[in-house]
Amino acid sequence: MIKLIRGGCYYMGGALVKENRAFKTSEQRDAAKSGTMTWQILKRHNRGDGDNLKIRFDAIASHDITYVGIIQTAKASGLTEFPLSYTLTNCHNSLCAVGGTINEDDHVFGLSAAKKYGANFVPPHIAVIHQYMREVEAKVGRMILGSDSHTRYGALGTLGVGEGGPELVKQILNKTYDVKRPEVIAVYLRGSLKKGVGPQDVAIALCGAVFKNGFVKNKILEFIGPGIKNLSMDYRNGIDVMTTETACLSSVWETDEKTQEYYKIHGREGDYKELKPTDPAYYDGGIVINLSTIEPMIALPFHPSNAFTIREVLEHPREILEEVEAAGRKLRGDDKFTLTDKIRDDGVYVGQGIIAGCAGGMYENIAEAYEILKGKTTGVDEFSLSIYPSSQPVYKALVDNGYVGGLLEAGAVVKTAFCGPCFGAGDVPANNTLSIRHTTRNFESREGSKPAAGQLAAVALMDARSIAATAANGGRLTPATEVSYTKKVKKYFFDGKIYENRVYHGAGKAHKEEELKYGPNIADWPEMIPLGKNLLIKIASVINDPVTTTDELIPSGETSSYRSNPYKLAEFTLSRKDPAYVGRAKQIKADEDARRETGKLPDSVLAQLKDVQIGENTIYGSCVVANKPGDGSAREQAASCQRVLGGVANIAKEYATKRYRSNLINWGMLPLLMEKPHFKVGDYVYIENIDKLIAEGAEKIPAKHIGHNDVKDVEFTVGQLTPDERSIILRGCLINFNAGR
Repeated sequence: MIKLIRGGCYYMGGALVKENRAFKTSEQRDAAKSGTMTWQILKRHNRGDGDNLKIRFDAIASHDITYVGIIQTAKASGLTEFPLSYTLTNCHNSLCAVGGTINEDDHVFGLSAAKKYGANFVPPHIAVIHQYMREVEAKVGRMILGSDSHTRYGALGTLGVGEGGPELVKQILNKTYDVKRPEVIAVYLRGSLKKGVGPQDVAIALCGAVFKNGFVKNKILEFIGPGIKNLSMDYRNGIDVMTTETACLSSVWETDEKTQEYYKIHGREGDYKELKPTDPAYYDGGIVINLSTIEPMIALPFHPSNAFTIREVLEHPREILEEVEAAGRKLRGDDKFTLTDKIRDDGVYVGQGIIAGCAGGMYENIAEAYEILKGKTTGVDEFSLSIYPSSQPVYKALVDNGYVGGLLEAGAVVKTAFCGPCFGAGDVPANNTLSIRHTTRNFESREGSKPAAGQLAAVALMDARSIAATAANGGRLTPATEVSYTKKVKKYFFDGKIYENRVYHGAGKAHKEEELKYGPNIADWPEMIPLGKNLLIKIASVINDPVTTTDELIPSGETSSYRSNPYKLAEFTLSRKDPAYVGRAKQIKADEDARRETGKLPDSVLAQLKDVQIGENTIYGSCVVANKPGDGSAREQAASCQRVLGGVANIAKEYATKRYRSNLINWGMLPLLMEKPHFKVGDYVYIENIDKLIAEGAEKIPAKHIGHNDVKDVEFTVGQLTPDERSIILRGCLINFNAGR
């Protein structure tokens, strides 16, 4: 289905050609490098040189579990008004179901900030963040930065990047997004999809081919080739938004008459222009996808890259499900989690289906699901089907064309625009249930489980079409290619009046006299102290998993109500992975507070340092050790919660994403790297002259590892830090850095 091309290649005459069969001189290659669509867009937004990019975005976007922290951070750094288009959506805490009044308090704060500083405000249930940005803000050649990892508008010719909140703060304060010029990978599409195969099937196959081998990590995917014309815009958008799960930095597609028609439907034909690579264009690698060979796919727990064809699972259910079952039992620490009990004589049965959000809730996905379910029923047994259209305009079109009524008759429940099923804040399944979802992620516990409390369900990602086929069979796993249905759907009409009549359009219209409206849960950031001359680190948690997700660092779902309160949210840090971490970190912070008050570390700490002499002006803090932390969400809280608890560093073999490493830096934490971390909880690391080493951009950081029985010399690296990043770490966090300037 998918072929990887390792090494350089050229897009020439409509085909991908390996570098050794095309141009060989560096001059020819450099010229062709500038011919990618990626570089055509980047160079117009770059304030740096060709290798060290300093990007200014055209627009930014946040939702209601990130915008309060961003605005509070920007306010503390000197915010007077938003200098670029900023859209605040309310699609994560829109249910206002947890935490008393505090969710709606955040929404009131968000609207007051939109009025005071000049932003757009999309009220709850109107649209999920990425659908709104597609419909209203994307433009060919534009760049958009979002505080959500699935910020992807590439199919519309817009480079979207998902990062933690501090990167948006930099844009608000007229700073730049600094990044090394990324490599660009060609994704060459050919052929056409069979009926019953949808965008999620392509996305899962792609994730399965490139995530585990890191083939596209922090690179930009550029979709080209003759297969694009055979995909509708909903299909393109559905594939594009899932590129986040490959660990790439961003993505962009060739535009054509279908792209132009999309902009026309949404009343923005002037935002369209043709975007194509030059001939030739040079790429750092290639991926060839023959769409004709893609089958209905399923990403089994606990990652979108755990990809199988549904056919494989049905042919070898016990062999495949036993592996996932074993992983789930390891999470719970017992043998009570089961998947093989879903196997019956006539197939594999699931308990729940969800079609939702920026990936699943689009018009064509839901319309085709209706066609598959037409005249059938989801049944009266355990299986249930919930559908969330991605915006009110999509919902209205589905109603006007008769699809919603038909789905309701079939037994589906149709709800409003909401991201909750994607991160555990809606439709949390029963314990031991297998849920199939056309959403973006299926990480462990992301659907709302609490393994520490003995609760564990599981999510498998599938396309809406196969979910509907499964629903029509009462929950028996069924690929949509095995059912007969009419693929043709009625024409979509966009009703812009919905947004005109309900969205507050305030971008560029700051009313500085307006007052911010604070609820009792909205708290300021605590003081973050500068780095100091020396650094003493105590290991508060060691995670030995191959990859650690941001959901494990700070859970989603039940914590979302506390994202506006750094202290309350920090109580959840590592709660699913290492529940004792918070207590350990708090004790280390208390000892540091005592040192700041008395001028010396407590005797209880000094007694453990094995005669290592600790210099003056030594900052003391905690650290998390993991192999590869930071996969998944862009949420800054995965780092800021550690910092609130006194964290000063992470130690890792590598960082799963650029955005997590950036979050560490922006919160004043050292992103230490080590080939083979060999630490235990309670060990210490002492680094002399750390301020000088960081200020001078040292490539190596010598340190002492003070273990339970001995002291060893060790060495870290921090990777390349920009001058601003070095200053941010030295000053203690981005807030201090901005305030100091």
